[in-house]
Amino acid sequence: MRVWARSGSPLALLLLLLTVLSGCSQTGPAESGDGFKVGLVVPGPISDGGWNASAFEGLQRIRGDLGAEISHVQAGTPLAFEAAFRDYASRGFDLVIGHGFEFQDPAMKIAPSFPDTDFVVVSGDVFRQNVGSLRFQLSDATYLAGMLAAGLSKTGKAGAVGGLQLPVIEETFVALREGAQTETPDFKVVSTYIGSFEDVAAARAAADALVAQGAGILFHNADAAGLGVFEAARVAGIFAIGSNRDQNAIAPDTVIASAVADIPEAFVHLAQAVKDGKFEGRVVVEDLASGSVRLVLNPRLESRIPPGLKERIARAEEEIRKGKLRVKP
Repeated sequence: MRVWARSGSPLALLLLLLTVLSGCSQTGPAESGDGFKVGLVVPGPISDGGWNASAFEGLQRIRGDLGAEISHVQAGTPLAFEAAFRDYASRGFDLVIGHGFEFQDPAMKIAPSFPDTDFVVVSGDVFRQNVGSLRFQLSDATYLAGMLAAGLSKTGKAGAVGGLQLPVIEETFVALREGAQTETPDFKVVSTYIGSFEDVAAARAAADALVAQGAGILFHNADAAGLGVFEAARVAGIFAIGSNRDQNAIAPDTVIASAVADIPEAFVHLAQAVKDGKFEGRVVVEDLASGSVRLVLNPRLESRIPPGLKERIARAEEEIRKGKLRVKP
């Protein structure tokens, strides 16, 4: 339940766009609305096709559904996080969202000075009177993705590429392994971190190394850098699994499924609470049971999944939804 009181192929085009935009801060003045103002601070480019793109989509939904004035900025360091929070709050923004675990400390530091602004940290676990955290239990979906990986990998092994080694990313890899081992008890998931959410080349190199170690399918939780994982899978002739957003169309002949968090819908709900004066500082958990997390199969490749495997995944999904199967957060 939601509780309130983060060549010409589509992949090639995205890779090109990220190359052009790499290192650029994307910001803008508040776009007109009815006086309710919402700011978003993202750690990477909104062109990533995943984590940050979903946040920006959510910000646009807030404007469309709630008539808010909106603005966003890309910030890459803790000092920049603090500066962005302070800037939005000093300009009278009602809600400021820090899109990532790394925004926790800056939010808690800045919030006491701006009691009239509510701050939300996505993937966080901090809260106070005007600070809340929004957590997506993506591990529910990566557990199912692990079952899929074990059923499709011809090597008994999967590779997982992460950006930074954060707890919220590690838990998705753990769930991936646990799901896979329900299908194949000795299935192995080998993970690696590249220390960046934007370095496509590093992700590609890391994924290539995992393939060389025998990975028969690849998964990423690396935001924009994940495009390099898709490219490595395409070249190796194996499947990949996307994360955070439905990424099936980015590489439609390679991405077999995506572990998806419905960030836009959750953003609208939390913004509505702020607008209605009903925001309470707490940790909000969105999961498969609430409908905000799911595994989305690529319809173009769905026929490559054995019917029996699809049925087992569907049963596990229903058990998670009903609370009969609990995936460790």
